[in-house]
Amino acid sequence: MFGFEDMGKFFISLFLVLPLVTIIHQSGHLFFAKLLGCEVEIHIGTGKMLCKMGPFCMRKVYFMDGWCEYKELHHRNNGKIKKTLIFLGGSIFNLTTIIIVNGLILQGILEPSILLYQFVYFSVYYVFFSLFPTQFVSGCPSDGKAVLNILFNKPLEKDPIN
Repeated sequence: MFGFEDMGKFFISLFLVLPLVTIIHQSGHLFFAKLLGCEVEIHIGTGKMLCKMGPFCMRKVYFMDGWCEYKELHHRNNGKIKKTLIFLGGSIFNLTTIIIVNGLILQGILEPSILLYQFVYFSVYYVFFSLFPTQFVSGCPSDGKAVLNILFNKPLEKDPIN
């Protein structure tokens, strides 16, 4: 049962763990975009921009939301594979960190804790909802919907890398 004594864990989870999972997810998109010749800007949070360091933009409500703003994709041959990898990059990074954390716990290197549990929980949450094929109110597709559109040669609504 959730009680008053759990509020500290809740705030750590909301203000530290969830943004960290968001940064890892968006870094996956950034990694594959850079690897495949695409410029990208990562936005962590929503609202007014607080600061910008390289491709990372931190917004005022940093613990809510995150997205990538793709620039032009260079070297367009094999575009389907490249775009698919870029859209799957966030989930690939989240899944990788889940495997690493669980592996370190199983090896006895890390002790199981509520913080690690929350990290893995939010990572699974991110993977599930980013791959769930849906269209957002903004007109942008989820990562899963974008991949399906790419694979079935459907146009991506508001496709940032088409």
